[in-house]
Amino acid sequence: MDQLTEMLVEQLRDAFSAEKQAIQGMKRSMRKVTDPKLREGIEAHIEQSETQRERVEQALSSLEARPGRKVCEAMRGLVEEAQHEQEEQDKGPLLDLVTIAALQRVEHYEIAAYGTMNELARALGKTEVADLMAQTLEEEKAQDQRLTEVTRSSVLPAAMQAGEEEGSDEESGHKRSARKGSAKH
Repeated sequence: MDQLTEMLVEQLRDAFSAEKQAIQGMKRSMRKVTDPKLREGIEAHIEQSETQRERVEQALSSLEARPGRKVCEAMRGLVEEAQHEQEEQDKGPLLDLVTIAALQRVEHYEIAAYGTMNELARALGKTEVADLMAQTLEEEKAQDQRLTEVTRSSVLPAAMQAGEEEGSDEESGHKRSARKGSAKH
């Protein structure tokens, strides 16, 4: 196997690990979100990611390689960061917004990875692998767009309303405290 094909195999192994970790992260996130559209979208993307992982395995098989035990460190970091950010939020619109931001970071990473593998496979004449990666690349782009649409249509407006209500509560509390303080004088 030449050096570039070996590089492609390593990229595919990395993608296999990334999909596996992303699926686990999405399952955890799905239990935390409150927006029904977001929950449905995550659930559908978990199923799609399972298919994408199978495609990566098929691509590896066509190159006479196996997934191996490689761990995608980039995805590990993205998933861990998402968990930390989610832990800092109470359940509700702000948590949903944080979750979407984390999911879109994952999508953008995957778009870059599948785009690179598609181009490398095409340059190497590995048409089957290139076609599999191109299919997944288009799905990842579509998922990113769906997340943007859910953000605009429901999650961001709800988060903004929650933020305004919280700010209003804090203002009222501050004014009450100020009045109490002035009544003592």
